[in-house]
Amino acid sequence: MQVGCPHLLFCVLRKKWIIKDAPSDSLVKELSAALNIDSTLSSLLIQRGISSFKEAKTYFRPSLDQLHDPFLMDQMDVAVKRIHKAISKDQKILVYGDYDVDGTTSVALMHSFLSTQSDYVDYYLPDRYEEGYGISEQSIDFAAENGYSLIIALDCGIRANSCVEKANKNNIDFIICDHHLPGEILPPALAILDPKKETCGYPFDELSGCGIGFKLIQGYGLKHGVPEGEIYKYLDLVAVSTCADIVPIVGENRILTYFGLRKLNQRPLPGLDALIKIAGRNGNLSVSDVVFGIAPRINAAGRMNHAKDAVQLLLMKDGEDLGEQASILNKMNAERKLMDEQITEQAIQQMEEHPNFKSAKSAVLYNESWHKGVIGIVASRVIEKYYRPTIILTKSKGKATGSARSVKGFNVYEAISACSEHLDQFGGHKYAAGLTMPIDNIKDFANQFEDEVRKRISPDSLKPMLSIDQKISLTKITMDFYKIIRQMEPFGPGNPAPLFIAEKVMCKNARIVGENHLKLSLTQEGSASIDAIAFRMSTHLDAVLNNPFNIAFHIELNEYQGNQNLQLVIKDIQLSDVA
Repeated sequence: MQVGCPHLLFCVLRKKWIIKDAPSDSLVKELSAALNIDSTLSSLLIQRGISSFKEAKTYFRPSLDQLHDPFLMDQMDVAVKRIHKAISKDQKILVYGDYDVDGTTSVALMHSFLSTQSDYVDYYLPDRYEEGYGISEQSIDFAAENGYSLIIALDCGIRANSCVEKANKNNIDFIICDHHLPGEILPPALAILDPKKETCGYPFDELSGCGIGFKLIQGYGLKHGVPEGEIYKYLDLVAVSTCADIVPIVGENRILTYFGLRKLNQRPLPGLDALIKIAGRNGNLSVSDVVFGIAPRINAAGRMNHAKDAVQLLLMKDGEDLGEQASILNKMNAERKLMDEQITEQAIQQMEEHPNFKSAKSAVLYNESWHKGVIGIVASRVIEKYYRPTIILTKSKGKATGSARSVKGFNVYEAISACSEHLDQFGGHKYAAGLTMPIDNIKDFANQFEDEVRKRISPDSLKPMLSIDQKISLTKITMDFYKIIRQMEPFGPGNPAPLFIAEKVMCKNARIVGENHLKLSLTQEGSASIDAIAFRMSTHLDAVLNNPFNIAFHIELNEYQGNQNLQLVIKDIQLSDVA
């Protein structure tokens, strides 16, 4: 135990709390008066860029009328025209998508809509293990052999230059709907819908892949007189993709997610309804319910078997075997969770046994038996525990293939790129990447990667941080206060749930619930007691029973057996004299 540390548990990877700058008093008073809310709430809005009544009205009352004209997207007119040609001439259309949540919901959306216009629509998803990510050579061969004249690729394709060239040689046109960063040379597709293209002036460039697919069917609907209701009925798929792909919940994404969640809660598509039921999600589903309840079950198909199992469910209609198909995904997800836990345990053991474990700034871990479908999740789990850039590798087709995950503020893609002499291929972005190398290169790669991380990473990036909105008293937390915060939903990246801190709280009683969660009853000077839950913090039990402490927390409404009460969801605990 370290000298001066009241409890060792609070000294290991203790998060740094950073309180956001407070807005000016005059601006806070002005907005408080305009909206008739207190200063704490108006400060929260100003921190989110909302400083006038008009901006607040748009924020609190999203409208589908606020969606951008799809024809502002470069080449939208070309794409719509080509799809209409295929439909009017009974040409075969192949809808192609990635094997994750964004890709499968994209395929379900596009296939469902086009099937209302044509009898000649099919879909194709690559096998994660046989074909890998993106457009595959096998898929082009399949399309050529089966007479498809148009491929619509969703959530992938922006760097598939050679495969698009091959399709062109086989007289197959390509429409690419992607949201990833393009390379220096674009694929020779007939149309590329990607707001991140330099030539695209679309006002919002953070749509998910499914979001871009939605803009395409919206554009088709506007051009060819399809009723808006026939387009908007797929908004629940768009919401699921937006939540799962961790894109910012701002601008157009916030509107799509707001109305998509409303549809998900009121009249979801049959396949999504089956997933909601089997996941045991009740009441008003939020972004986190989608991320932790719905998305993993969709993702499990591509991780454990084939993504077509997920698309099949998403395309099913009432009266079909929805429960049985949902059960298949649920079982896959249970298998995935077990495998994830086992491999994470093995990875952590391997990491801790490394002679340089304590001094290392990165982790590169390899086991040829680890399942390729969960190594990205395992990399994230290792970071949760040790907070350093992590790469998990396994053996696939005679090579070491893996997934990299990073910590806030560190560009893992650039660090990997600096080690490219050891790699066969790699790709990704700042916080996540994939890579493949000869197995014999792992040691040299790991050493160079560690060197690159040491050179590039800042001390702050090796310490987890919490961005705190405001410090408040527990007396501030009332049902009226919460109701206004609730109107700020949907929460997610770019519009996070407000995170508060309360200082010198005391625990009236506490118990462990589940395997490792803390259920607490808290008080602060002058306040009534309030319930709190601290997930995965059971090891803090002794410390909080005997010491005043500070908490970082969200506020939520807990509903149980028809009763409702406010509850704090604790994200971090620090003893008062060390915080």
